[in-house]
This record gives sequence, structure tokens and C-alpha cells, in this order.
Amino acid sequence: MSAAPGRPRQADAPAVSSAAPAATSVGVALAIDVHDLTKNYAGRAVVDHLQLQVGVGRICGFLGPNGSGKTTTIRMLCGLLTPDAGSGKCLGLDIIREASAIKRQVGYMTQKFGLYDDLSIRENLDFVARLFELPNRRSAVDLALERLGLTARQQQLAGTLSGGWKQRLALAACLIHEPRLLLLDEPTAGVDPKARRDFWDQIHDLASQGITVLVSTHYMDEAERCHELVYIAYGKILAHGTERDIIDNAKLKVWSIQGDGVQTLLAPLKSAPGVLSVAAFGNAVHVAGQDAEMVERALAGVRQKTALRITPAPAKLEDVFISLMATVQDNFSIGGDTRKENA
Repeated sequence: MSAAPGRPRQADAPAVSSAAPAATSVGVALAIDVHDLTKNYAGRAVVDHLQLQVGVGRICGFLGPNGSGKTTTIRMLCGLLTPDAGSGKCLGLDIIREASAIKRQVGYMTQKFGLYDDLSIRENLDFVARLFELPNRRSAVDLALERLGLTARQQQLAGTLSGGWKQRLALAACLIHEPRLLLLDEPTAGVDPKARRDFWDQIHDLASQGITVLVSTHYMDEAERCHELVYIAYGKILAHGTERDIIDNAKLKVWSIQGDGVQTLLAPLKSAPGVLSVAAFGNAVHVAGQDAEMVERALAGVRQKTALRITPAPAKLEDVFISLMATVQDNFSIGGDTRKENA
């Protein structure tokens, strides 16, 4: 894992347990295989009996609103948090009994940049290599610098880097010990589009080498670049599959409304029976629901405005996720302690 904030500390014991990943009934090797994973805070289930399987070499997008349990799940998978209930394996290792061994085979990239601003790029990577007690530390650092295109900047202080270069440094730190699984928690937040695209090219290259990636994101264009997606809301998985599977299984009926004054329709349509989502897409508004007749009734008043064009539209991933949110309730919204996890 990349170094966590704080000054140097003793690394885990160097002995590494290794195990073969689990496999499904059809013989697909699994890098992540957990069942009924549960974590409670202040009496509320932040992660609620979660089941998750991700195959080796797959890129799995982990999506959901803030406070939905993504970060807590990731921390349980890499051994930083102990589940209150549930069981499973990462990389063939038990997430409870072999958490220390999992940490040494996983690269975890946190939401917030966790390296030292007052150290250079090379010094940060050397520090992480020391934590993992790598035998050929210098060559490992050289390889990490070259892999992420950081060699020319290696003496630059981390605190002077832009968001995109900090992201590269953080990923280099995650990869320096040659992990088999990457857990990336909103790694591209606040990064410009080109840097995001370059980052995703690197992720696909790593997956082609057999590294499994679980990556949380709020960007739909990034979700579309994943092999499969998991959508979690308030501790429960609402959808899991490929982009096409999730869209098809949602069975959404979507209409696109275009024309002058279309934005004024957002509020009244959102409260209409049968409408699960109303969202602006450029100059159009998408209205979606599973019951076509109910949505048509909601649109009846809108159709009287001849300046507007209303046409059926294919469902997008964003339509599905907004609609899914309409079916669940925030488990912290009714009384009690309102403290939540980060994501």
C-alpha cells in the first residue's frame, strides 16, 4: 500500500503468506470473494451484508453516493478495518485471519493524497519501499519512476506537484511492491480530463498484466471504461454487472424533453408518481421510470406545450443510477447519530 499520513512507522512482519485465489463454480478465478460483509457505526449498518466477487485481472467500478459504504468496504478488503460480521477472501487470503498478508499484496490509493509534501518524488517512493522492506529498494524506486513517467521530476518536492502528477506519484507508490490487487478510492477526483484519461490507460495496461482493480468513482465516463460495475447505496449493493447488463436489468423507460424553458420542468416532474429520475443532459431533460403508463401521465401536461419536443430515448447509465437512488433511503436520515464514513 502507499504510505499513510504520519511519520515513518515499523512495517508489518516481512513473512508473506500466499494463497491461490478462489474460483467460481464455472472456474473463474476470483481476486475478491466476500460474503455478508457488515460494518456498523453508532448502531447503523454502513456496510450491510455485502456480497462481492471480482475476477482476477478485472477492472470493477465501485459507484454510489457519498456515505454509501464504498470507503469502508475498501478498508475491510485490504485489512485496515475488521468487519463486524461476514467472511471472505482477497487474493485467496482470509480477510480476518490473514489481514497482514493481504496488506502486503494490495495497493491502496486513498481519496486524499497521503504522501509527504516536503519530500521529493524519489524520497517518497524510497520511504514506501522501506516500509515494505523491499530487498532491491533502489531498483524498485527506479522502476516505479520509469513506469509512471516520473524520472525527469524525481527530485521535485511532492507538495509542488499538480493534481495529475500527485496522482501519478500516488499510483507509483501503490505499485512499488508489485501488488496483485489495486484498491483505488476516487483516485481521479479534481484531476483534469487529460490526466484522467492517461490514468485510465495505465489502469487498463495493469489489468492486461493480470492485476485486479477495484476503483470507486463518481464519473460516468470512467464507469463506462470498467469491465464491470457495482452500485452501492447506504451499505447495500443495488446492481452488479456489466454496463449493458445493469442498463437492461433496470428496465427503464426514458423520454427526452427539449426546447425553451425545459429546465422549469425539473421540479414538478420529480414529484410526479411513477417518475424515478429527472436529470438535465445538456439542453435536454431525461425523465425515466419503470412504468411507461405512469410516466406518460406525468408527461401529459408537458405535451401541451407545443414548443417542447418529447421523444423516447435510450437509457443511460446515469439514468439508471439516479433511478436506483429513488428506491432506497439513507440509513442515517431518521434520527440517531448522523456521522458518516467518507464515502
